Amino acid sequence: MTAILTIIAKRAGELILLLIGLSTLLFLLLRATGDPATAIAGADADEEALTAIRAEYGFDLPLSVQLGRNLVRLSQGDFGASLASQQPALEAVLTAIPATLLLAALAMLLTIIIAIPAGAWIGHSPDRKPQRAAALLVYVMQGTPGFAVALVLVQVFAVSLGWVPAIGFSGPASWILPAVSLSLFLAPKLTRVVAANVGAARGEDYVRAARAGGATETEVLFRHILPNALLGAVALIGSQFAFLIGGVVVIETIFAWPGLGRLLVQSTLNLDFPVVQAAALTVAVLVYAVNALTDLAFIALDPRLRRKTAA
Repeated sequence: MTAILTIIAKRAGELILLLIGLSTLLFLLLRATGDPATAIAGADADEEALTAIRAEYGFDLPLSVQLGRNLVRLSQGDFGASLASQQPALEAVLTAIPATLLLAALAMLLTIIIAIPAGAWIGHSPDRKPQRAAALLVYVMQGTPGFAVALVLVQVFAVSLGWVPAIGFSGPASWILPAVSLSLFLAPKLTRVVAANVGAARGEDYVRAARAGGATETEVLFRHILPNALLGAVALIGSQFAFLIGGVVVIETIFAWPGLGRLLVQSTLNLDFPVVQAAALTVAVLVYAVNALTDLAFIALDPRLRRKTAA
């Protein structure tokens, strides 16, 4: 327990430093992309209106002063209001989070359901013709862009067959294509990792001992090989889930999914600095939390890491 608390405290300190650095970088990059006063007033606004807006929002102050005020506000949980809608920036982000987390959870669950059995099957008998054909298919699928898979699925199942909606967030039927698109992009890599781990574990002493003790091949696979092989897949599952939180912009755009990625793109195009900053920092916190939980899962699952951490 002490080791876990130490890791949590260390991670919290790292997260604070990360957020300060990211906030500073975002502030400078966003200011470099355009004039926020123009984003508020519009491209046709005259200089008098722009001057008034700069004075109202403090855009006329030195950049260092603006940065300092921005960091103070962020430390107080104040992300400001959207320049486009005047809605609180954090409220817009919190509204988009459930859709992104739902899509990430569905895609990750489907990926695990597909990849772990397939990887175990391929890795346990890699020299048989069906497994070799499956391994080749997985290899090809891993090199296929996710957006290409999404567009094919839309054309076949939404446009041609009309089985499910192509876009929107209108209920479970509208969740299918985005989740399947992401899963078919992620599952091949996880399948290959599980297959490689299972193949490597087949020659271990504890597997030979299990066979010598009379265990069937099914028992050897599911009781001895697979649990150990999955330890090596935990890191990939964690990184893939973290990717889903902040890296599904294209899929959310294709399916008009009202998540964080789509919000971030739209806000960037509109030069809506408060929303961009709130969305980016929220994604950073969520990704960091997932990575920290992955590390804790490693420690919980592997006794060797628990002893090393405690030491």
